[in-house]
Amino acid sequence: MDILACPMCRHYPLDLFAFREGDEIDEGAIVCSNCKRWYPIIEAIPHMLPDELRKADEDLSFMERWKEKLPKEIVEKGKPFNLVMEK
Repeated sequence: MDILACPMCRHYPLDLFAFREGDEIDEGAIVCSNCKRWYPIIEAIPHMLPDELRKADEDLSFMERWKEKLPKEIVEKGKPFNLVMEK
């Protein structure tokens, strides 16, 4: 985590939220406190893609599944997708 920076704004350090752990973090999220972007960790792999390469349906499904463990600000105002976005 000490060497990771947000792919969009280059801010570091990033915040780590672990939702399910084994030997490593199997499910979780990496959050940029500067630009409010979040990046899912799925099957122990951080998906730190720029906005234009992310898929809304996949990210929103992940967020819906883990919304109780994500910071409220990210669930409501996170970028590039959040659960309060107009549909």
